[in-house]
Amino acid sequence: MAKAATKKAAAKPNTGNAKAADMRTKTDDQLSEALVDLKREAFNLRFQAATNQLERPARIREVRRDIARIKTLQGERTRTAEAK
Repeated sequence: MAKAATKKAAAKPNTGNAKAADMRTKTDDQLSEALVDLKREAFNLRFQAATNQLERPARIREVRRDIARIKTLQGERTRTAEAK
């Protein structure tokens, strides 16, 4: 079973953790700016999808997940700040 997991991991590298790790190094202000930019991009992508001008449909999913990553980090930070 370990061999199957190794082959699967080698076939597709996991880049999600790298993004989360990079985002954890950012300050709260930088995260807020990135969130605003991503929300604006998501808005524009929705319009492009509605008018059939979207070049990369997968980008919608990427942006949604990046927004979720940022919101998760912000929530974690507020919970740890309240606990202290």
